[in-house]
Parts: sequence; C-alpha cells; structure tokens
Amino acid sequence: MTLARELSRSGHSIAVLESGRRQPTRRGDQLRLVQSEGIQIKEYSRERVLGGSSTAWSGLSAPLDPIDLEPRPWLRHSGWPIGRDELLPYWEAAAERYHFAPLNEYEPGGFDTVKSKGDACPPWKTLQEKVFLARAEAQDFGVDHGEVFELPGVDLYLDATVQRLCADGSDDSVQRAVLVTAAGEELEIRASIFVLATGGLENPRLLLSSTDLCPAGLGNEHDQVGRYLMNHPKNYHGIVRLAQPARELPWLFGCLMGDYAGYAGLHLPAATQREQGLLNAYVRFEPLFPWSDCKGVEALVYLVKRSRSVGGLMTKRSRGGKLVNLRDYSETGDDSDLQNQRKRWSDYLVLLFTVLVNLPMVLRYVVARVRDRKAPKITRVRLRNFLEMEPDPDNRVVLGSEPDPDGRPITVVRHSATALDKRSIVAVHEALASDLEASGFGTLQGPLTGAEDPWPIDQDASHHMGTTRMGHDPANSVVRPDGRLHAVRNVYLAGSSVFPTSGCANPTLTLVALAIRLAEELSRQLASSPGGEDRAEGTPSPAGSSHSSGLPDEQGGAA
Repeated sequence: MTLARELSRSGHSIAVLESGRRQPTRRGDQLRLVQSEGIQIKEYSRERVLGGSSTAWSGLSAPLDPIDLEPRPWLRHSGWPIGRDELLPYWEAAAERYHFAPLNEYEPGGFDTVKSKGDACPPWKTLQEKVFLARAEAQDFGVDHGEVFELPGVDLYLDATVQRLCADGSDDSVQRAVLVTAAGEELEIRASIFVLATGGLENPRLLLSSTDLCPAGLGNEHDQVGRYLMNHPKNYHGIVRLAQPARELPWLFGCLMGDYAGYAGLHLPAATQREQGLLNAYVRFEPLFPWSDCKGVEALVYLVKRSRSVGGLMTKRSRGGKLVNLRDYSETGDDSDLQNQRKRWSDYLVLLFTVLVNLPMVLRYVVARVRDRKAPKITRVRLRNFLEMEPDPDNRVVLGSEPDPDGRPITVVRHSATALDKRSIVAVHEALASDLEASGFGTLQGPLTGAEDPWPIDQDASHHMGTTRMGHDPANSVVRPDGRLHAVRNVYLAGSSVFPTSGCANPTLTLVALAIRLAEELSRQLASSPGGEDRAEGTPSPAGSSHSSGLPDEQGGAA
C-alpha cells in the first residue's frame, strides 16, 4: 500500500495484480502448495488472499541487529549493500504508518520496563536479551489500509495470478505480464515498470518461469535466482528447571503491556559471535503450566479470539496500561495447526467439543487467566529455539516436474540446517547452562549438543528469505541495492526474498521498510517522466476486480 500511495502522487497509473480474493478460496489454497525437501513448508505459511501473510500472522517483529547487516568474515556471502543507518528512517516510517511497535520500545527504557515487574530476572554474564514485540491485535494490511484502494489512478485486480513476464524484443526490459483467472481465462497487461512482491518462494518461481530474456529465467544469468534460501527453523528442545518457583516473570515469559505483547529472547552478544564465528541464533522461555499443550485450552483461546463480541482474553484486560501475563503459548497466536487450518462450521463444533472434553483443565486455565493470584507457580520452562540460517547457495527454490492447477511447474523447496547453523544454537545452550548455574536461577536439562540425529530444530517459521538477494555483484546476487534486477531495467522485487542475511528477527518490519524505500525510489524515477504517459495498456478485468491497491506484501502481487 505504501508503494501505491507514493506512486499515486506522481500522476502515473498503478495496477496491482493479486492472485487471491478478499477471502481465502479453494483455488488460492491449491496454488500455495509446494514440494518440500528438508524442512517442510507449512501450507498456511503463505496465503493467496488480499493482505497476504498479514492475514495469518501474529504480528511479532523486531529490527535487525547491527551485526546482521555487517560483512562477517566467517560467514560466506554476508553483508548487506545498505547500512543499518540507512534502514533506520524506514523502520521508523513502517512503525508509524503500519502500526509496528516504535523503535524506542526495543531500546532501554522502552518495553524493558516490564523487567521490574514480577519475580526478579536472573543476571546474564554471557548472554544478551533481545526484545520481540507485536500489536495486541495483529495487523491485517488488506483490511487496515483500505483507504489506499480508493486512490485515483490505482487499480486492484483480484483473481489475477501472474504466470510469467514477457519481453517483445531483445532489449533489457519487460513489456507484458501474462496472468490467468480462476475461470482459466488468460489475459495480459502492459506496463513501464513491474514490481514483484509475491514472497520468498514465489518471487523466484515467477522469475524462473519467465524465460524471454534469459533461458534460465529472468535475472538468472548467473544461476542465482532461487538460491540462498533462509528461514528461522524453530522447535522445542531443552528444559530449564527453576531453583525457586516463579509466579510472574513477564519479561522472559511474555506479557501484554499497553498496546503491545512481547518478550525478551536470549542470544549471544555480537562480540561473542565475532570471536567464535557464530550466527545470531536465540532461545525464548516458555513456562510450563498444568494445562500446557492441552488442546481444549488452545481451542478455547482460538474461539475467544475469533469472537469479536466476547473480545480477547488478553486485550480486554490490557486497557488502562495493565500488564497481563501470558498463561498459555496459544495466546500469542503462534502458528499451530489448530489455529491456522481452514475451518468449516463443523470444525467449530469440533472445537467446542474439544473444550468440553477437556473442561476440568480448561477451567483451571480460565481461573488463572481471570485471577492472577490463582495461577500456579512455575517450576519448569521449556526452550523455544530459533536458528539463523547461513546464506547457503544449495538451499534453494527450483521448478518441479509436477504442475499446479494452472499447469505451471510446482515450486520445489530444498533447505536444511547447516553445520554452522547448528553450532550457533548449541553455543547459545552452552552459554545458557553456564549463566543459569552461575546465577543459581536454575539448571538446563537436555541441552542441544549438535550430535542429535535427526536434528530436532526443523519446523518452518514461515520466514522465507534470500532467494533473490540484493547486492552489488551480479555473480552472487539477483537485484541491485535499489531492488532492480541487475540485467533488466524495469523489473523490481519487494519482500524478504531480497534479504542477503536473516539475523534472528522476524522479517516483516524490515520488508515493509524496504517497500517504503522502493516506493521513494520509483517515485523519483517517475517524477521525471510526463504524468500519465505510462498508463497501463490492455488492463484486464478479471472476476472480482476493483479500483484499489495494496502494499506489496508477502503474498500480494504488483505490476
């Protein structure tokens, strides 16, 4: 939506092509399927719907750390072509316009004021805390910014799945986007500039499918498109047994304070990462209650969140600045199957039945949620582990042999943790065990050692990055620092596919910041051309089209 808003001021025509509709559809669900080799991509990690992945996420995000963008001599292909100082104003703009937490909330004197509440936090000698925050009610870009859809000169076309980008001649530009509708009608649109914003897996797929200017795929002259796929693989491993039971520890266990929910994760300081040649992995504490992993409690939390008339268990009590401690991990909106799978009316009956079957445990949870002093003391905490993946060229997206419903080759995703990825999270466990013992706070049981077979930190975090990475050298990158393909003068890419490295921060804040930056760049270019001369020709009118637009988000498409 930022891109459309900025460009609309230049007097040029903007057409946004969205593969999905305003609500999920069976066709959209079929088109998002991929084949996975290694870490399995969750089907609900990507959405074909207006608003993209923002319709399914919990809103958690954080800015990248300075080391994440720096060249790291021990890490191949590291270093961003833009500095953190250049990103700062765009992070601030993203926070202001799109309701992320302000940057000062991540700094001392911000959200860390909750550290003084509840039981005392342990001192860390070798570890460092990092803040992760989300709005109490997660953003849905397709709904929250609907006013952009009414801007003059901006058109949104739903049910418009782009198949390929085509060139009429042999020069270095694209003239046409070919798309198909649910009815099977093939249409095309001409434009002077094309922006792909279809996510970390679909951006490379679309480039690989477009072969007019390069037989190996658009922008793939050096076999770089689809390579360097990164994720933040996650899973549980390790238990912290507390030396003294804790009742409230909101800073580490998670809480809602004011407009934001958040917690402090634990990672190694940048100096340690440099000294030991490690990546920026982290762990978070998740307290274990008697009802942890109870499907009845998770079903109740889901139903309450879905009921606007009842309101959220957390958000209602947070008003007036009251701190609300998390009582179950499902309250954070994490991506479990129960919360994210498509549901028919009969599924809601199953959820109600699940609540009733588990009623005694559900009632224990409700009492603890409503009356803080009734919450049981916590004696054990499990670790949720998150990896930073190195940009490995063998972790990649390729075109498969099987077709999707439109006849296009299905996306094949190949990625798994490397030895460096594993060694980095093992080092976090070693530091945590040392710090816990030194402070007397507790002991770490079952830490990661790196010898685990199979490797247990293997769940998709839905953060698909790096497959069209930005850089100065076409030999090891796909787009220039401004987001434009190296060899094609009028095709740009937006989203986390352009990230050279991933750090440990959820990527959405940064990808929105980069979209704002790209909008400014395109506005400068278009300001020098006569307004209206680049109006799109052959504009299609697929079913469900409307005069509106959207931010180039994780799954939306823009041309």
